[in-house]
Amino acid sequence: MRINFSQAFNGVGTVIAPVLGSYVFFNFSDQHALANVQWVYLSIAVFVLLLATVFFFADIPEITDADMEFQAQETHAGGEAEKPFWKQWKLFHAAFAQFCYTGAQVAVASFFINYTVGTRPGTSDSAAAKFFAGAQAAFAVGRFAGLGLMNYMRPRWVFLTFILGCVVFLIPSITERGNTGMSMLYVVLFFESICFPTIVALGMRGLGRHTKRGSGYIVAGVVGGACVPPATGAAGDYFKSQGHADGTGYAMFVPLIFMAVASIYAFCVNFVPAYKDVVDALGDADIGIVNAAGDEENGGSSPNSEKTHPQHRNKAHDADAIVVPASRDS
Repeated sequence: MRINFSQAFNGVGTVIAPVLGSYVFFNFSDQHALANVQWVYLSIAVFVLLLATVFFFADIPEITDADMEFQAQETHAGGEAEKPFWKQWKLFHAAFAQFCYTGAQVAVASFFINYTVGTRPGTSDSAAAKFFAGAQAAFAVGRFAGLGLMNYMRPRWVFLTFILGCVVFLIPSITERGNTGMSMLYVVLFFESICFPTIVALGMRGLGRHTKRGSGYIVAGVVGGACVPPATGAAGDYFKSQGHADGTGYAMFVPLIFMAVASIYAFCVNFVPAYKDVVDALGDADIGIVNAAGDEENGGSSPNSEKTHPQHRNKAHDADAIVVPASRDS
């Protein structure tokens, strides 16, 4: 839920960007629009560089593999963490699902304007960009709605519902035109909302000491966003060469295929025990509440004591005799 909460604010930015683009990119001649695009991307590059510099010098504590394994043990969500990394096949399935899903998501977003212009007669690029901003607003709303549902339903069920919604509403977007077809993509973007962060969260469950490395593999699945859109564009060009001015509409079968493949992972985490048991295996943990070592020395639990990984507890014991008093026998 926390990762979905943080990602929900990302959706707000996706609403603002198309609106700005409609004024910066599409309201001028090609020559002036190109100059505006160059300055916009230069500004983005400078901002990202500054942000990277801030994070480089920020004093952010490093989470070790031992910390992640300890946490998994305490929450009883260790899964198959004792197996070597290359045997974490559920992780690789999650990474592949992320590849397929992100590819489909980026394809739909990348060709939304082309789709609207081609399937909704009389729509200009600038107007289509504003429609796209509305679709991204549906995406942002979907993230907050999905987060709310996760308070009452298991995240895996919400994930299955949303990704199936993407598949179901992509189908009519291939054949429907005008406002109906565009509305189908609005609904698709609404249901896309929670899929990316939820795949990350579910795929990381039970990895233990492999969590950091595994999360990198899942996030790397965004490379699908560089693979599926070109295939969608090629399909659209083919249909246009066959005399279909609305070829981009027919090309939506490409993201549909990838979205359907990604949905297999959602079915697995809900109905395949090897997946579902790991996702649901979460017990209470007293990390940060009870210090077992301190209890033994003090003859009972202390309300202000803290349970930590042994290596950190030993460091604290050696560094601060006030926090952890030395034994009378030492």
